[in-house]
Amino acid sequence: MMGRQVAQGALFYGFRLDEHVPVDHLLRRIDGVLDFGFVREALASSYSASGRPSIDPELMLRMLLVGYLFGIRSERRLCEEVHLNLAYRWFCRLDLADRVPDHSTFSKNRHGRFRTCDLHRLLFEQVVARCAVAGLVAGRNVAVDGSTIMADASREKKLKGADAADELRGRESISRPVAEYLAALDAALPPGPDEPAPVDPTSISPTDPQAALTCKHGPARYAYAINPLLDLDTDCILDVEATPARFAAEVAATRTLVSRAGTRLGIEPASLSADKAYGSGPLLRWLIDRNITPYIPVIDRTRQRDAFFTRDAFRYDREADAYRCPADKLLGYCGTNRTKQVRVYRSRPADCAACELKPQCTIGPKRGVTRLVSEEARDTVRALAGTDAYVHARRRRQRIERVFGHLKRNLGLRTLKLRGLSGAAEEFTMAAAAYNLQLLARQAAAA
Repeated sequence: MMGRQVAQGALFYGFRLDEHVPVDHLLRRIDGVLDFGFVREALASSYSASGRPSIDPELMLRMLLVGYLFGIRSERRLCEEVHLNLAYRWFCRLDLADRVPDHSTFSKNRHGRFRTCDLHRLLFEQVVARCAVAGLVAGRNVAVDGSTIMADASREKKLKGADAADELRGRESISRPVAEYLAALDAALPPGPDEPAPVDPTSISPTDPQAALTCKHGPARYAYAINPLLDLDTDCILDVEATPARFAAEVAATRTLVSRAGTRLGIEPASLSADKAYGSGPLLRWLIDRNITPYIPVIDRTRQRDAFFTRDAFRYDREADAYRCPADKLLGYCGTNRTKQVRVYRSRPADCAACELKPQCTIGPKRGVTRLVSEEARDTVRALAGTDAYVHARRRRQRIERVFGHLKRNLGLRTLKLRGLSGAAEEFTMAAAAYNLQLLARQAAAA
């Protein structure tokens, strides 16, 4: 006779959650290397000693980390998964009878207490510190690059860039991302001597004004760029910065990343690798001044002129600080254009008037040539091209593309859930922390 199983509940259960989480589970490995003691210390001033007990901030941070580790982008779904998954409950220090916080709790805390004390940045720095103890931070050879992450903003809704700020200020109520955008405009400082003047965007999203319109991957979309500083010897993300998806902002982030790595981690890299977008003179000179060898292709526009001799046809005499034209006539130094950061050299009208090569050189009475203030740094980097170290560094730089692929494919960082530059920074920092923790867990498993 065929038997039939009948569900019959026991009166008592002996159940230990710890026994049902495998020894080699990712969360068990991470729990063994990461200490969350910094959370209560960072948020001590935000909670009162009296009144109704609040939800443990460590619990919320652990839950958020689970979401980034396993690509769970929705907070509502995250709460459901933590409720059902035993390993998630164990990592979040929740027993079977404990209630999972409501999804709305995350929005209230991450836009308030968490962001005020920069809790996500503190978590990331704790993770990098653990990586350093485990030998995953070499800090000698680093790479930087930017990758586009789509913002939560419709490309169909746009405001003209020139009128956007006044229009947004004139509204009766403004959202948090708009308020952050207007505050950033008010607090903006004039650019430094080596920094380009800011260019007003042609259009701005009314829902996320700090995002930039880009067509880098198909139709134009509003997006941000994630900019990691990668240790090429260990694949550890040493730092990460969020910027609007503009090349100029991504290049400027390099200085922030290198400076912050030196200040907070004591890392002084010997070399930095990047693609040609980072080959501008001011950045190359900034790196060389800090004894960092730039393995970066130089941006070269010396041949961008039709019908006449291009700038590379003129030979620079370093001792005389002058140029010699193809007819061996002297072009003397006339002054420096501080706005464009170039030194100007011009010929004498008498030399040009009697020159047989003038039809190939200029239609004016004299010829001018400009030289970037940072041209010496560019020459230094040009001399590196083709060397074994340069070729090796350029090949290793491609490892950063694998990191982008992991963040987008495995951690679900294809589009942003939070709006505003601070929201993008939070998501990028948490994703980088999750990436480093997976790296740390793999090393612990191999040991």
